[in-house]
Amino acid sequence: MQLSRQTLSRLPAGVHVPDFDPTRLKPGIVHLGCGNFHRAHQVAATQAAIEQMGHAGEDWGIVSASMRKPELAQTLTAQDNLYTLLTRAPDSTQASVMAAITQTVFARAEGETLAARIAAPLTRIVTLTVTASGYYLTAEGRLDPRSKAIVTDLKASRPRTAVGILARGLELVRARGGVPPVILCCDNVNENGATLRQAVMDFAALRGDDKLAAWIGQNVQFPDSMVDRIVPTTTENDLQDAKRLLGGLDDAAPVSAEPWFRWIISNFDGPRPLWEAYEGTRFVEDVGVFERAKLQMLNGAHMLLAYAGGLAGLDTVAQAASDPALGGLVERFMRDEQTAGIDLTSARLDTYAEDLMTRFRNPTIVHEALRIGRNGSAKMAGRVLRPMRENLEAGRSVGGAHLLIASWIHWFTEHDQGVPDRKLADPRAETLREICARTRGNPQAKAQEFLGMENVFGAPLPDHEAQVAAIAGLLQRFETQGVPAVLEALANA
Repeated sequence: MQLSRQTLSRLPAGVHVPDFDPTRLKPGIVHLGCGNFHRAHQVAATQAAIEQMGHAGEDWGIVSASMRKPELAQTLTAQDNLYTLLTRAPDSTQASVMAAITQTVFARAEGETLAARIAAPLTRIVTLTVTASGYYLTAEGRLDPRSKAIVTDLKASRPRTAVGILARGLELVRARGGVPPVILCCDNVNENGATLRQAVMDFAALRGDDKLAAWIGQNVQFPDSMVDRIVPTTTENDLQDAKRLLGGLDDAAPVSAEPWFRWIISNFDGPRPLWEAYEGTRFVEDVGVFERAKLQMLNGAHMLLAYAGGLAGLDTVAQAASDPALGGLVERFMRDEQTAGIDLTSARLDTYAEDLMTRFRNPTIVHEALRIGRNGSAKMAGRVLRPMRENLEAGRSVGGAHLLIASWIHWFTEHDQGVPDRKLADPRAETLREICARTRGNPQAKAQEFLGMENVFGAPLPDHEAQVAAIAGLLQRFETQGVPAVLEALANA
């Protein structure tokens, strides 16, 4: 028997069930990017808001769009858009049935309909979790007009990218003289609201509609937000645990998440759900310090754990963070380098770093290194290069950044050498593959070419040739000594 509205009454007493009638929800939110993170984060907070608000909460149902694959939309639709959130502490798991999604759709099958949903009078907020690579930005944070996806979208009558869909939806709002929805980016992008606003304006201008671009800049709110929760890929163990905790009901789309939850949102005008009902949500005047701390300390450290850990045979974040050598290097990197430019007290930074390492080591969260390591070229600028530049300009050490970048490059080197499981999941995979083929057996040339990619690294780093030499040296050591031995030596240095 499958989880559905008809079977909610069969659930055991220990399962949290929605304290509202899902059939009464109206679609006030459109979400782009119906992945696991969205379903463990924005949906959880929206469900808590609906429960807290009573009948007024019924205006905040979510239409959630899967951007790339139709299977999840089909699976959730078959379950009346219900699914289980498994909140996993190290010693316990809590099951909660999520019911805030009113409809799940596949974006590419929607065509003009998805833009029309954004423009509908009932839609007051559009949220997004399409990953940093889903915005097709340059290293400077502007829309990349040379990206194949953007070039295709600019010519298409039915855009497929999130930026293109937003531009078309806002075009429809403007045409009918309506009130535009608030566009709330929930991805790990520097100044994500302002960056997304500029990207959508750039898209409109590139299509030859400068008036639409100007209207968007003057009339549409794009608040910044910071999101923080570790949400891994669903595993067979999740499916079995969901079935056990649901008293035997099958759930084909459960999601696991850690107990930690943060959502920091810039204040904006207009109606919204009472998201503060979910512990960890705050509305503030300036998201910047929270965003920078999270991007650099959590996401930057995650990248080092993923690349160096994967190369060393440590397949999950928990394994990598628990490794004596790599775990120690990550702690040092996080505290000594990744705090650059973060306007928080030393005590608060220490506490955050300690909390992060505890979260990373949670053995019940199976966060695969391979998955975290995807799309590194789109993540590098805000998470690694910004603090690296500041540290170099201040004369501080950047050894952890060298190790991270060298590990990222070596991942592609091993792919070029035919090592199994070294997949090139990156928006610039073709370019990276070509560099590896050209520089095969020459670490210096490889480091020079990788760091010369201005669409990833931006302008040359301070004392650029010294940075190239340091990274080339690590690449050479990886080849001759092996990654585990290099990590051990660096940890003991």
